[in-house]
Amino acid sequence: QVQLVESGGGLVQAGGSLRLSCAASGRTFSSYAMTWFRQAPGKEREFVAAISRSGGTTDYADSVKGRFTISRDNAKNTVYLQMNSLKPEDTAVYYCAASRAILTVTRSDGMNYWGKGTLVTVSS
Repeated sequence: QVQLVESGGGLVQAGGSLRLSCAASGRTFSSYAMTWFRQAPGKEREFVAAISRSGGTTDYADSVKGRFTISRDNAKNTVYLQMNSLKPEDTAVYYCAASRAILTVTRSDGMNYWGKGTLVTVSS
């Protein structure tokens, strides 16, 4: 069982930056590929960024490529999402999720565990 807790969300002006963190419980964090998803009001949840178990492979949605960076620290059981040049359309609840896969997972039905989310609001 893995418990995931996101933090770092908040209100930021367009063009600003935020760093989200997702802390995982347990001693097997490095056994999970990690993914960030987001869900905007009235919209379906969508893939944002993913990272493999080792951190050697990453994947991004086209909408965030070049602006967001996913990383992980297996010694700290934490995955991060650095978000730069934020836009109002990035406003959403951001969720981290864990998968037993080795490489990156971009589909929500491929995840085994989910956090409860953290709200990011970008004002124009």
